[in-house]
Amino acid sequence: MEILKVSSRSVPNSVAGAVSGVIRESGAVEVQAVGAGAANQAIKAIAIARGYLAPLGIDLICIPAFASVLIDGEERTAIKLICEER
Repeated sequence: MEILKVSSRSVPNSVAGAVSGVIRESGAVEVQAVGAGAANQAIKAIAIARGYLAPLGIDLICIPAFASVLIDGEERTAIKLICEER
């Protein structure tokens, strides 16, 4: 499954386009975000992606989970949003 990493400076429309493209291509994508700002941008992007995919008959669902990621040699907790077609 492809992993898209989102930061607090990510543009939600751009992330939504990437999510939509991967969903159309492979049917599932994992979106990772570390921190409140990044999680906010990721959630907005997924909401926008639902709007992009709905006219194509794709019902996008999202399963939230936690993940541990290494950043600069330090282990951090990330939110991972597993997105797939219903």
